[in-house]
Amino acid sequence: MLNFEFKNPTKIIFGQGQTAKIADEIPAGAKVLMTYGGGSIKKNGIYDAVKDALKDFEVIEFGGIPANPAYHQLLDALKIIKEEGITFMLAVGGGSVIDATKFLSSAALYDGEEPWDILAKKIRTEEGLPFGTVLTIPATGSESNSGAVISNHQTGEKFSMGGPGLFPQFSLLDPTVIRTLPQRQLANGIMDAFSHALEQYMTYPVKAGLQDRFAESIMQTLIEVGPQVMKDPSDYDAAGDFMWCCTMALNGLIQKGVPTDWAIHAMGHELTALYGIDHARTLAIVAGSHYRYNLDRKKAKLAQYAERVWGIVDGTAEEKALAGIKKTEAFIQSLGIETQLSAYTDTYKTAAKEIADRFTSRGWTGLGEHKDLSPADVEKIVEMAY
Repeated sequence: MLNFEFKNPTKIIFGQGQTAKIADEIPAGAKVLMTYGGGSIKKNGIYDAVKDALKDFEVIEFGGIPANPAYHQLLDALKIIKEEGITFMLAVGGGSVIDATKFLSSAALYDGEEPWDILAKKIRTEEGLPFGTVLTIPATGSESNSGAVISNHQTGEKFSMGGPGLFPQFSLLDPTVIRTLPQRQLANGIMDAFSHALEQYMTYPVKAGLQDRFAESIMQTLIEVGPQVMKDPSDYDAAGDFMWCCTMALNGLIQKGVPTDWAIHAMGHELTALYGIDHARTLAIVAGSHYRYNLDRKKAKLAQYAERVWGIVDGTAEEKALAGIKKTEAFIQSLGIETQLSAYTDTYKTAAKEIADRFTSRGWTGLGEHKDLSPADVEKIVEMAY
């Protein structure tokens, strides 16, 4: 196991009927900016419950945050924060709303001229404006980590940011919220969480037995409960397992003491920037090709994954590894998610070179757990995903 440090300061409030507890977690006298998305929370009762919990606070709302939160739109919210003297934020939504709020948390205390530099120049956020979250769409794990991803539609870029100042103070997780989610969002959430666990696991063995088992158990649970929540989102027990898997897959725990990859996410972000494809579905597009292309150096872990997660015990290490990849793609497809880029756009044939050129221009010349996956390798992987 590799050396590591671990601290996650986010308080989790898990279960149904606990919205009123939000008031106990926000400092008395705080002036609150409540952020949310397209308005579905006003239809499913979450908005009213949160507003009731905030009745003793001065609250300003900023809604309309889309999937893949847009930088220039968020500048309007940043202006509100500064002009109104906001002292606390509450993100009510899924990963996009929470990520947007993390950007605002960082930008609110940033003393530079251009807040986009936080992302473009990878400026680490040591201190941010405090915020909490009310999770409405399980998927990204953003409710319990310090990372975020923001899109700049003017430049066609999608970058990540992070730092210890971006952990939520608290996060309310109520599994009943998934009852009103569309099938597409449920499938995306399952895929996103599965990929998070996979990308922190599928590297090479470092004798981190407990970490491997943590990751494997998250994937096994998603394989088990994923179809259940899609069939019946009102199944509270399955919904609870699903929501907790999404949180645990990316709260920092399973990555400690092990190498991590994240090349799939890097390529996936570009597919979203280029074509507007759902984040989770870009991961589905790239995953199989990435693992086949890197079969030799991931073979040992792929074979272990095939054995422990999918019960594949016959054959050589390579045969098991390839069978594990096929099982993974079949699982993704069973969620109704296509795994080839050509299913999403007719202009896919230019994607591989364009993404490779972008990586070259940014100096991203060493991706993956070994930091040696070149733009030329990326181009071949994306081509395999056509």
